[in-house]
Amino acid sequence: MLICLLAGVMTNLNTTAQPLNYRLALDRHWGSAAAALEIQKRQKTKPSTDAAAATADPYLWVTQHTKTYNQHWVEEGRPTAYEPFPDYPYIPTLFKLLDAERIIWFEKSRDLLLSWCCVAYLTRQAMIVPEREVLFQTQKEKKAQQLVKYAKTLYSQQPQWLQDAYPVTKPVWSQPDLELHFVSGGSIIGIPGGADQVRSYHPWGYLLDEASFVVEAGECFNEALSAVRGKIILNSSAGPGWYADARKGIVRSQDE
Repeated sequence: MLICLLAGVMTNLNTTAQPLNYRLALDRHWGSAAAALEIQKRQKTKPSTDAAAATADPYLWVTQHTKTYNQHWVEEGRPTAYEPFPDYPYIPTLFKLLDAERIIWFEKSRDLLLSWCCVAYLTRQAMIVPEREVLFQTQKEKKAQQLVKYAKTLYSQQPQWLQDAYPVTKPVWSQPDLELHFVSGGSIIGIPGGADQVRSYHPWGYLLDEASFVVEAGECFNEALSAVRGKIILNSSAGPGWYADARKGIVRSQDE
């Protein structure tokens, strides 16, 4: 059976998208960057203009071409765990703000999908712009893994033709829990709290999620100012500490 399947895959390699998925699954070496580039060259199911149009606007992309997951979908009576972003009226404005400002601060309440929106904004950048690296930082490594999982879900919930237009270096769920890499050189890296974690990178984009609860949040922000050349996004629900003070212009001495 395995030999027959591989034979069918090789026969149709130039004409259909589906056998390419089998090839990736059956040959672990096919996930290399060189192989993925070859897939991109051979893929004929959709023209690149369609992919560019689908990802031209972040709101269009998240509401029509990808999906989030909802851990509480059963309790909420939803038909499935995976659904597009809801058409909440503030979400288009949020994406416009992210486009307009280099540094942006968000104070949030829960259940606004703000972390999802921030992750989506930066994931799209890493996916469509070659060599664009973004960092997700939050309290603990486990939480950083969750943010990267958001990004992986957004990528994997796209239609296959859109994934083929922006291929990854190897299957999404085979990549490390804190990383997502694209053939174009774009990448997403998750890191835990701590200013020393930021110093190793020089990304285009940076998200400090739940900043009120991140160790050395102020120092992390200062490091980001030096390292990041593009977007710096900070968001948090309510909590005491540096983030609350910084938002209100309060400067405290080290003794306070």
